[in-house]
Amino acid sequence: MGLAVLLRDAYHLAMLNTILHGDPTEHPPLLIAHGLYGSARNWGVIARRLSDERQVIAVDMRNHAYSFWDDQNGYPQLAQDLAEVINSIGGTADVVGHSMGGKAAMILALNHGHLINKLVVADIAPVTYSHTQIKYIDAMRAVDMSRVARRSDASAQLAAQGVEPELQSFFTQSLDVENGKWRLNLDVLASEMPKIIGFPDISGNWAGPTLFLSGAASDYVRPEHRNIIRALFPAARFAKIPGAGHWLHAEKPREFEAAVRAFLNA
Repeated sequence: MGLAVLLRDAYHLAMLNTILHGDPTEHPPLLIAHGLYGSARNWGVIARRLSDERQVIAVDMRNHAYSFWDDQNGYPQLAQDLAEVINSIGGTADVVGHSMGGKAAMILALNHGHLINKLVVADIAPVTYSHTQIKYIDAMRAVDMSRVARRSDASAQLAAQGVEPELQSFFTQSLDVENGKWRLNLDVLASEMPKIIGFPDISGNWAGPTLFLSGAASDYVRPEHRNIIRALFPAARFAKIPGAGHWLHAEKPREFEAAVRAFLNA
């Protein structure tokens, strides 16, 4: 076996970077999977608050933050990454996934259902969306790193391109200012965008407790999606957070935390 093959295999065996909050308790651990362009750090406040009752493990998804980079970013691969983390912490967990992380969590449940106790899917449905997120990759690529001495410099450049203030802060959390680069594999995320906005053609279902928690001001989970959701997740329940959009956990963190806590403890 050649060195290149050994290095490739070692690379693919790398596990996601994780941030642990709290210690194990009598409750199942909670795994949090962030969305596109996010990171485990984005979930720090909610993870810390929920860790008063259970250990919380926030992950950096592949091609994001401090996790490994790979040329595949499809949902079967993302789900397998999450399965490896759950196996490393005892073999079962509750799971919260937002947006891209929510789709990965759904495939995790459908392909590795024995690993999940309860599932929370935040503001995403198991469907293909028509909108793309390429404009944000273009905006991040256009940042002139030679003029970035601090995150606020990058935020100003993103603002000049029309990026919303809340997303400027969100994106710059993945900025490596010292080395003048993004901690996001922008090239792969761009090439894999059709998979990211899509959803695999998959059969079967997962009958465990599932909460589809959406922002009331978001249009990501529509009434016409409910039959599709119930076919895959027959025990699905639905709830909305008033005044929140797609970034519901960032816009209404206390309400989001309360809804997740109530569902997990029910």
